[in-house]
Amino acid sequence: MTWKCGVCNFIWEGDSPPETCPKCGAAASSYSQLSDEEVKLVERSRFTNALHIELLDILPRLLEIAEEGIEDDLDPRCTTLFKRLQSEARFLTASAKAELEGHVKKGKWG
Repeated sequence: MTWKCGVCNFIWEGDSPPETCPKCGAAASSYSQLSDEEVKLVERSRFTNALHIELLDILPRLLEIAEEGIEDDLDPRCTTLFKRLQSEARFLTASAKAELEGHVKKGKWG
């Protein structure tokens, strides 16, 4: 069975919820059992959420590269490319964060 803490959204797998939430300390009564559909949604989303997290790990380095290229300013075409990289990396960072927030709100997290 899969349980979710109503206080901090911690996911617990076991026959019953823990006596106290290992994350926030809430009582077992704060937990609710997830339906089979909710469990499938959580399990299905784990792979994609991990990809978003990996993307968020890589994007800061792309921003650094863009900034170095802009500062180097070898020629207009290079600078244009690095400025575009900077803009796209910022957009993708914000988009991935928003997507993960949406997943949490829709129960696609755990």
